[in-house]
Amino acid sequence: MSDTALDITGWTCPAPLRDRPRVVMGHGGGGALSAELVQHLFAPAFGGDVLAQLGDSAAVSLGGVRLAFSTDSYVVRPLFFPGGSIGDLAVNGTVNDLAMSGAEAAYLSCGFILEEGVEMSVVARVAEAMGAAARAAGVEVATGDTKVVEAGHGDGIYLNTAGIGIIPDGVDLRPQRVVPGDVVIVSGEIGLHGVAIMSVREGLEFGVDIQSDCAALGGLVRSMLAVTPDLHVLRDPTRGGLAASLNEIAAASGTGVVIHEGRVPVPAAVANACAILGLDPLYVANEGKLVAFVPREHADAVLDAMRAHPLGRHAAVIGEAVDTHPGLVVARTALGGTRVVDLPIGEQLPRIC
Repeated sequence: MSDTALDITGWTCPAPLRDRPRVVMGHGGGGALSAELVQHLFAPAFGGDVLAQLGDSAAVSLGGVRLAFSTDSYVVRPLFFPGGSIGDLAVNGTVNDLAMSGAEAAYLSCGFILEEGVEMSVVARVAEAMGAAARAAGVEVATGDTKVVEAGHGDGIYLNTAGIGIIPDGVDLRPQRVVPGDVVIVSGEIGLHGVAIMSVREGLEFGVDIQSDCAALGGLVRSMLAVTPDLHVLRDPTRGGLAASLNEIAAASGTGVVIHEGRVPVPAAVANACAILGLDPLYVANEGKLVAFVPREHADAVLDAMRAHPLGRHAAVIGEAVDTHPGLVVARTALGGTRVVDLPIGEQLPRIC
């Protein structure tokens, strides 16, 4: 860790009390505060059965075709970090949200919100990163918009992307399909993105170069669906980490989830960084991983297919869905005990995507 003293004077608490009358950072953290904001403010205001699904993307039918539709906004700080940039995140994040519905992403929109005074060279770098990521993911940025806000009213660049893709016949990915006995598989090592962002934002050094795992997961999902279309649910554990995704699935499915901490692939650099900073890797954000609930009879074949793909070579079975403690996620520790893995209130590190 660097000898440079940390300046904490500008830090804010990402997990405040829930009864505050104003928006706080925790409302954007992907945890319980985010869920409350959506469920108790936005969902009643907008209504509609499609929105009520509250998935990473909405599955809709249009003209006899099943489509996945998703939108996301990106406010990551800093704009460039080890392993990627806000441009890579904007493309890969939306592609991944579509992939979690089993969809083949096709087209994206892009909105640039620029702060007055940001250098054109920075805007160009972000745009070029987006173009390269889109080509690598096999999608086209088909439409967009640009707005400029006054100096001091932004943070350089904010991005919004929306995407559409076609869901193949026979694919039905949603947490309500999870049943006791389903096997829980994670596609690789967790926590890399959050720790990479933290290292550059706060000037921390952990003795090893930690790169974000930012990547588009469409190809990995195709490999899994080629084994069987009967996957039950997929999620990419971004804000709130693996813990948030597991809790959301448990709550929506009405099943319990048991994971084995020793089976969760946590790279040594992430484990060491979290130990130093007092963080739990299960709650640290990822941008190139997925968690899958798979029928037990297909689990071995799906795991083999994942490990044969470059983005799934460290895939591991970490637990199962159970009929006890419905809606609750429990971790079995290396010492033989158990602990409840709660939905986080806010986010250990805000502004990570």
